[in-house]
Amino acid sequence: MEREQGLSEISRTRIIAIVRGVREADVERLAEALLEGGITVLEITLNTPGAPGMIRRLQDVCGDRMFIGAGTVLDTDDLQTALEAGASFIVTPNTDEDVIRRCRDAGIPIFPGAMTPSEVVRAWKAGATAVKLFPSASLGLEYIKELQGPLKHIPMVAVGGVNTENIADFIDIGCHAVGIGSYVVNLNEIAAGNFDWVRQRAAQLIANVPAPRN
Repeated sequence: MEREQGLSEISRTRIIAIVRGVREADVERLAEALLEGGITVLEITLNTPGAPGMIRRLQDVCGDRMFIGAGTVLDTDDLQTALEAGASFIVTPNTDEDVIRRCRDAGIPIFPGAMTPSEVVRAWKAGATAVKLFPSASLGLEYIKELQGPLKHIPMVAVGGVNTENIADFIDIGCHAVGIGSYVVNLNEIAAGNFDWVRQRAAQLIANVPAPRN
């Protein structure tokens, strides 16, 4: 999926599925289950064994239908690994301005992690596509809502603690999107071959995303 189409999918679905610790043998069926449930954007974290190969494989089999990126990119070495694997976008848990600038200069969407207002602004000024608020489960909705006051012009992606009950709350307070891991990419269900569970959970999340405001 090309950059602009992928970014449009994030704006439309508001969800990035986070794949961490999934076996390589399961990744294709997982991606298909997510797609069937309506989630079209997926990141594979680099601390998942075999992550580069999984990214390449998914780009081959469903890259025309899914925006596939790399997560847990900590430094420029990780960035090189991710780009060589064919990642279409980059997600980091930290604010590494060198990684952000390299992505910006290469035209690769980059969602760097930040927690404090200073980190959010630094990441945005360095060239972030949007800033990942992490860990949002610990920060909470009120913290993110307060950030929106002076920093509403910066697109933010909340990662951590998002579920079917509160996804609308995160979007309504101003988050551009959310990142969701084990709540939809559940390792126990996947190991049991229960991909229909993944499809249903993905569909539930999509159904709870609020409609765009006019």
